[in-house]
Amino acid sequence: MQPDLVVSHLVKDFGTFRAVDDVSFPVPKGSFFSILGPSGCGKTTLLRMIAGFEEQTGGTIEISGRDMRGVTPDKRPVNLVFQHLALFPMMDVAENIAFGLKRRKVSSAEIRRRTEEILERVDLPGYGAKRINQLSGGQKQRVAIARCLVLEPSLLLLDEPLGALDLKLREQMKVELKKLQAKIGTTFIYITHDQSEALVMSDTVAVMNRGRFEQVGTPQELYGDPHTPFVAGFVGDSNRWEGEVVEMDGETVLVRTDEDLVFRARRKADAGKGPATLFLRPEAMLIEPVDASGLNTFPVTVRAILFDGANSRLLTATPSGHELLVALPQNRAFDHIRPGADITLGWHPQSGIAFGRGEGRP
Repeated sequence: MQPDLVVSHLVKDFGTFRAVDDVSFPVPKGSFFSILGPSGCGKTTLLRMIAGFEEQTGGTIEISGRDMRGVTPDKRPVNLVFQHLALFPMMDVAENIAFGLKRRKVSSAEIRRRTEEILERVDLPGYGAKRINQLSGGQKQRVAIARCLVLEPSLLLLDEPLGALDLKLREQMKVELKKLQAKIGTTFIYITHDQSEALVMSDTVAVMNRGRFEQVGTPQELYGDPHTPFVAGFVGDSNRWEGEVVEMDGETVLVRTDEDLVFRARRKADAGKGPATLFLRPEAMLIEPVDASGLNTFPVTVRAILFDGANSRLLTATPSGHELLVALPQNRAFDHIRPGADITLGWHPQSGIAFGRGEGRP
């Protein structure tokens, strides 16, 4: 099946500054593809080139097999949803959704049919006569998406659309958007700096940094097997040590940290003897392990208990003061642990990842 979008060697220069640097990727038909990265990494510039609002300096953009060079935004089979939804408050829901169809001079009967159909598909049946100020934040979001989908684009481009919502609604809308995309089958390309949004909703995520893609993969691949220090530090929470590889043994290395702790960890290809950075997820650490054989173990002092329901953690510190976050598992009781307590932590060598120290740090 032909991808809905193929980007090849895309470059965008603003004077001497290169905002997008030789980016290539396909987006399969009907998938949810997210571009994740910090502010200023080039992701919005990339989206604007796909939409036609910026002209590329080099490379090609193909949508549904057609080269988009020279094709104006209004002639491209894409629609864009912004953080600020730009719904028309003087129009009702149906009029907002029908706006683009009217501009295309579609017949009144066809507009009515397609508007009612798209309201059903975004789970807002019977909402056509409602005013925009009568809707909740999540309902407004769905109307903005419906206004785009009714035009039947090949691609729906979403530029941080949940950024203006409060936290609880944002969490709810992550699930709603994922369900909506799966239901309607339109290809979504989603721009965000929020790793949780990208991981929860996407089939594929591209992590962008300084104009380039550091890694493209499933959320599980990015989280479990990051290819660069930037991805390891940016996707999910990680504890981090600087140190030095003092011994290599096949796929593992022995790392002596700057505070003189010694750990065995998984080795990435660039980790040879010499300076290294070690990453370890908070949930990878075992508190007071019953069987410590084969584990890296070390003492810490509990500084605080960070209660957040199922996401509760300990803030701990090693004897030299290096702070670490440790996840509190739900299947064991740790009521005896209090701030100031001295405990032992352990982790399996395959849980930590050691990178050679170089470019690409978060």
